[in-house]
Amino acid sequence: MAQAAQLPIITHYTAYKPRPFTREQRDETTILYGGLTWKHERMMQGALHNLKYKAEPLPNIAREDLDAGKELIDVGACCPTIFTTGSLVNFLKKEVNEHGKDKVNSKYVFLTAGACGPCRFGQYHESYAMALDGLGLRDFRLFLLAQDELDQGPGNGGGLDINMPMSLGIIWSILCGDLVTDLEYMTRPYEVNPGQTELVLRECVEQMYDRFLHRPDKGKKYGTLAWHLMSSYFTRALRDVRKKWDAIEVDHLRVKAKVKITGEFWLQTHEGEGNYNIKRWLESEESEVIAPPVAVWLHYLMHPTIRKLEHRNAKSKHPKVENLALHALERIYRGTYNRFRKALANLPHELPDQEELKSLAEPFYHFELRGGEGHMLIGKALHSYHHKTAHMICELSPYSCMPNTMSIGSMANVVGKYPDLLYAPIEVKGDAEVHALSRCQMILTEAKKRAQAEFEGVMDKTGLTEKAIRAYEDKHPETRKATYYVPHRAYAGGAANYVAHLAYDKGLARA
Repeated sequence: MAQAAQLPIITHYTAYKPRPFTREQRDETTILYGGLTWKHERMMQGALHNLKYKAEPLPNIAREDLDAGKELIDVGACCPTIFTTGSLVNFLKKEVNEHGKDKVNSKYVFLTAGACGPCRFGQYHESYAMALDGLGLRDFRLFLLAQDELDQGPGNGGGLDINMPMSLGIIWSILCGDLVTDLEYMTRPYEVNPGQTELVLRECVEQMYDRFLHRPDKGKKYGTLAWHLMSSYFTRALRDVRKKWDAIEVDHLRVKAKVKITGEFWLQTHEGEGNYNIKRWLESEESEVIAPPVAVWLHYLMHPTIRKLEHRNAKSKHPKVENLALHALERIYRGTYNRFRKALANLPHELPDQEELKSLAEPFYHFELRGGEGHMLIGKALHSYHHKTAHMICELSPYSCMPNTMSIGSMANVVGKYPDLLYAPIEVKGDAEVHALSRCQMILTEAKKRAQAEFEGVMDKTGLTEKAIRAYEDKHPETRKATYYVPHRAYAGGAANYVAHLAYDKGLARA
């Protein structure tokens, strides 16, 4: 009798589920995290150390991370997914070689942001799980921090308690990191003594780490919330940063093209090889970079919930409590950011009004099209154009990123209506640096011409000369401090606004 054919064994897909991380393991377990700048991550580390977690940011992205990511995940993934996966992979490979797989599985957990939507941010934890499978580290633990929940309670096993003290510590470190980064980029192109900004910046970041490390314990929930909103603890710390920044001497008369960075969240935030070091490259090309704050993204996340509640309660004659509470939360959020800005002499840029961004983008991109940064990419470009805060827009988009492809397509319509808006869409693949930077340079050349013409125009209009301005600066040395406030007038460039300020606010204009 013939033997029955043996049926193949079928292994069905199962979603990744982390092993428990218990409170008893907390003292021996290190939380890994990353994805922001080293300044944000160092302050965040202070907030986590304050809560008695062992925490360590992953090393900054390197070119070899791209190769490691391509080996283990879908080659069609966008470069932020590949870079961040490769970064985790290379770190874990090194640790496995030194300590073995069992030690790595027990020693580390990885904390990352989670989201939904048709883009990397919704699926990139699956790429991590795929890479861990490839390394034979299926038991390694990944935990997702939801962006829209401040208090999620203890995670699986209770070792990771995503509560109000942790969430507010992370958010406040992001806000402070944004503000210090803004100071950095608006100062470094004008520093008289090369390297001084970097030295002061590192000293200030360490000082802020110490403030987060010694943040007082105000309870688990509402006590912590009230203290963060009402205490002057962080404003005092930022005033100390401002005092250190006073020591940096700058030359406000240097003419720089001002370039606003927009694009996919990770690429626009990153500082390093993941986006071809484009921010430092732009500075080397006589530009001032307007770095995008993470705070704008956090602010943007409030609005889908606000609009959802408004639709739900549209037929009601009286505003619902939830609507009022969310609008109050938004005002408190912006108020907190402005309170921190004031501690830094109002030098960092204000957060743009989300309703204005929505209104500016609406003729070109519907605000309910979710994914990536949605309508904000168009809104921010038009906001800079109409308010004259930048000479050009540089949008960084990953190869194969659907949401950014949609916005770039819509920007063709925007540029058609506003042909003098300088817009450089840069597609980042991770290994095509020469092509990307040369494309940017073509637009940058025109931006620099505009910056120079703008400066010469205001000099002619006011009748001022460089000699007269230098003489005034000699009598008023505060004008050469990095913390000297130059109000924005009708110009995009810093040098043009400085001349107009001296001419009209200080009375130096030719009669």
